Amino acid sequence: MNWEFIWEYLPLYQKAAWLTVKIGLIGILFAIMLGFICAIIQYYKVPFFKRIVGVYIELSRNTPLLVQLFFLYYGLPKIGIQTNATTCGIVGLAFLGGSYMAEAFRSGLEAVEFIQTESALSLGMNRYQIMRYVVLPQAISVTIPAFMANIIFLMKETSVFSAISLMDLMFTAKDLIGLYYKTTESLFLLVVFYLIILLPISILGSLLERRLRYAGFGS
Repeated sequence: MNWEFIWEYLPLYQKAAWLTVKIGLIGILFAIMLGFICAIIQYYKVPFFKRIVGVYIELSRNTPLLVQLFFLYYGLPKIGIQTNATTCGIVGLAFLGGSYMAEAFRSGLEAVEFIQTESALSLGMNRYQIMRYVVLPQAISVTIPAFMANIIFLMKETSVFSAISLMDLMFTAKDLIGLYYKTTESLFLLVVFYLIILLPISILGSLLERRLRYAGFGS
């Protein structure tokens, strides 16, 4: 292990890690919003839009992120839509993640027994109040494990961004291996930085799940 090489190129990995986290978090934020909207449409069985959401989920979940990125980065310019690698990374992650988040949210919403909705209606609550005060608090507790697993999954999926020339962690590692043949050192730094990014998310998810259960929303 060449520690001098590691210390010399540590700042390069720090810069790549920041780019990875930035694109990952923005993409995940959009994925959460998209997934929640899709889950609400499925939960209320909105005509027409429910079918569109179903097609989107099947298309997104059954195609690799790499293929989606290639379509966005190389395909869209062919029809006159100009994009850059960063935008493609965010859109691709949101497109993929939205379907997984939608299924996670939907499972949480459907886990709340319908009798609770009927009881809330009998008390004079409207749909918005039922969703906010009755359904969502319980659904979120059920959703947390799948929700956090999806976040970790999507952050790991950022490793394919190097295929569209984004200088993320994977691109940096591959570049240094190609230039200096320092495979062990480059992969060591890659693993360390992914652990630095993902371990706090995993710990936060466990703490959040435990806190919600203690609050009385979990099982």
